[in-house]
Amino acid sequence: MIQLKSKLFFITSLVLVGFIGVKTYSQVNEDGWVTLFNGKNFDGWKQLNGTAEYIIENNEIVGITKTNTPNSFLCTEKNYGNFILEFEILADPLINTGVQFRSNSFKDYKKGRVHGYQFEIDPSARAFSGGIYDESRRAWLYPLSLNSKGRKAFINGVWNKCRVEAVGNSIRTWINGVQCSSLVDDLTASGFIGLQVHSIGTNEARAGKKIKWRNIRIKTDNLEKESWVPDPQVREVSYLINKITDNEKRNGWRLLWDGKTTNGWKGAKTAQFPKSGWEINNGVLSILATDGGESTGPGDIITKDVFSDFELELEFKITKGANSGIKYFVDPELNKGPGSAIGCEFQILDDNNHPDAKAGTGGNRTIASLYDLIAAENLSIQGRAKQFKGIGRWNQARIVVKNGKVQHWLNNEKTIEYDRFSQMFRALVAYSKYNKWPEFGQWASGHILLQDHGDTVHFRSIKIREFN
Repeated sequence: MIQLKSKLFFITSLVLVGFIGVKTYSQVNEDGWVTLFNGKNFDGWKQLNGTAEYIIENNEIVGITKTNTPNSFLCTEKNYGNFILEFEILADPLINTGVQFRSNSFKDYKKGRVHGYQFEIDPSARAFSGGIYDESRRAWLYPLSLNSKGRKAFINGVWNKCRVEAVGNSIRTWINGVQCSSLVDDLTASGFIGLQVHSIGTNEARAGKKIKWRNIRIKTDNLEKESWVPDPQVREVSYLINKITDNEKRNGWRLLWDGKTTNGWKGAKTAQFPKSGWEINNGVLSILATDGGESTGPGDIITKDVFSDFELELEFKITKGANSGIKYFVDPELNKGPGSAIGCEFQILDDNNHPDAKAGTGGNRTIASLYDLIAAENLSIQGRAKQFKGIGRWNQARIVVKNGKVQHWLNNEKTIEYDRFSQMFRALVAYSKYNKWPEFGQWASGHILLQDHGDTVHFRSIKIREFN
């Protein structure tokens, strides 16, 4: 890292590319800002993982794609915790890339694989630039499917000015002054900055493509004065475990499960919480495997409260071949016999290994579907598959019910949308196993249920807000 005294000034020229201005400035360390690249050599940087080439041209860092190498990263030797990072990037429109932050490389983690938060640069039609990806760990944390305005911020063929504010567990990103993401996460508090050249496998047509970075600077002190006002329309996504953020509190969220006790829950067909079969351990609520049958073990559990218009979020993790579900508008009085309590169901399923995925009609029993009624598909990004992160990994489910309109979301991408009072919904129910229950799915209110289907499934961070 170059250490420059306050009297030393580094002069750069003013270049205008499209409408993006590259500003001339005569300071390197003004108001606590520190330049991370001196324009001449790679002092303070080191390359990790792949062998793509990094060169210096016109005071810019240039990464060049190369076949038959994994992702390459040019990383700062210094780690950073709380900071504001700014950089400009010009990417070949054929190449996905990004900038790592709070990232690390440890010998005992995937043989030194770089992992951590990534400021995504996505020149493709998907347009997820400015989203936050967790490299080599949890995949997408903040996809730009959540922010249509943010998807328009990155412009191909010109220099784009990018900004990351990472303070405590809050991470926000901007491109060209447009806020793209707002993440709350506490998994990693510090790490290096890394410039990624993405692997292209054996694709010769994508070899030799360039990604350019310039004006890379960071500020680590007095961040409050420099922080930008967040856009209130940009949705905050939190991965804090069994906690509510201050912003969530202001917007009416509360925990539906406290992470420690059975308070607020009971058996679907009993007055008490099941004495065995459901386990609470280290902030995780688990239904333990029995025989794979529907409510043949300890049984479903439901909220003691009932809900009408609401937004529900939780994380779930399934084991191989597992089946379960999240039900809403549940009426536990309708089925006192064998099987699960009756209500609309957000299906939880291992689509690859459970036979139910091939049952039903047109995939309407697959993960994130409205069970046995409407098949899930990615409604957020056309042509993109459902974003299930896999067995043994935490996935996020969201159910939104407001004024009769219902949505299912899987890992922050919409999979289902329907009107529960529509003629179409009534027709679907009429030709399903639910037709024996009058006005199924149209009741004014009902309980929320976590299903026992005889397989081990884990839940956490269950939270809700109600709409008036």
